Amino acid sequence: MKNFTKELITAGFSILLLSACGANNDTKDKNVAKNAGKNTEIQSLKYAHFMPASSWQNKTLFNDWADAVKKSSNGKLNISIFPAQTLGKAPAGYDNAKNGISDIAWTVQGYTANRFPLSQIIELPGLFKTAEIGSCAFQKLYDSGALDNEYKETHVLYVHTHGLGHLSTKEKAVTTLADLKGLKIRRPTAVIGKLLKELGAEPIGMPAPRIYESIQHGTIDGFMLPWEAVTGFRLDEISKHSTEFGFYSLAFVATMNKSTYEKLPANLKKAIDENSGMKWALIAGRGFDKADTDSLPKIKKTGIIHQIDPSEKSKWITAGERVTKAYIEALDKKGLAGTQTYEKIKTYIGECQDSKRKRNN
Repeated sequence: MKNFTKELITAGFSILLLSACGANNDTKDKNVAKNAGKNTEIQSLKYAHFMPASSWQNKTLFNDWADAVKKSSNGKLNISIFPAQTLGKAPAGYDNAKNGISDIAWTVQGYTANRFPLSQIIELPGLFKTAEIGSCAFQKLYDSGALDNEYKETHVLYVHTHGLGHLSTKEKAVTTLADLKGLKIRRPTAVIGKLLKELGAEPIGMPAPRIYESIQHGTIDGFMLPWEAVTGFRLDEISKHSTEFGFYSLAFVATMNKSTYEKLPANLKKAIDENSGMKWALIAGRGFDKADTDSLPKIKKTGIIHQIDPSEKSKWITAGERVTKAYIEALDKKGLAGTQTYEKIKTYIGECQDSKRKRNN
């Protein structure tokens, strides 16, 4: 009887032990399932920009990026696009990403003056001729770490440029510096404003979405934009003359709220990382080049495109060289690597041109 009782107690203890182990395993399995759920939970991010909803950037560049991220995340990361300043005015784009008003923003660095002084070296005249080459060199510069201090508040996805910017005016044809003297011309950034001032114009700062109204009201006589933006903002409707010169190219950044990125699970971070860097810098640059080519015939139908005589053009080029020299020297005096960064950019431009030639051969 004692042996039977002892065996019964032992059996009961074993059952309790097995039950406890089973309970622990169930809890562990539930935790694993819960954690796995976190990695597969569908998340949504807000992507803000200032281009019109009808623009090629909104229809292709931004939506294509959103589709690529969704595909890379197996449908677990949805990007909602907010065009035309619906999540904040253009000059606030970078801060809106930094502060979480938008999760992602695409904006112009120069809209916040003196914040990205080394990045804006890419805007100086005469460096390159296409957005593809400019974007390639700019992304190489960013990847080198030379610009880390300028973007430490956000998580950069990629940087790029647009194509060459030209001059458009409402009424007056401009083919000489004398023609340009005293005209109120919209400048996109302070760097381009210095160039306009050196050329004899009166630069007026404003983001691109304000140009149409300002031209209508006579606040400005003209503006500086690449061809694609002239049609993108419907400015070909109100400008009769354009002067083809290639004054500048703007710096752009697509960037993400740092905390939003860091809180993503590893698989969703990977989806973002797979759609960052040089791949998308080149997609953006090539997109801008194509859009310039596509826009030019439309501009020619509604207005006149003027060329600058070679003897006159040398004066414009010399003015640009003075602006470049003054800008780089000012950076050096502030203790920033102006000269070093400028030389790096020229090296990267050469590398990008060589790479393109090899691809085309």
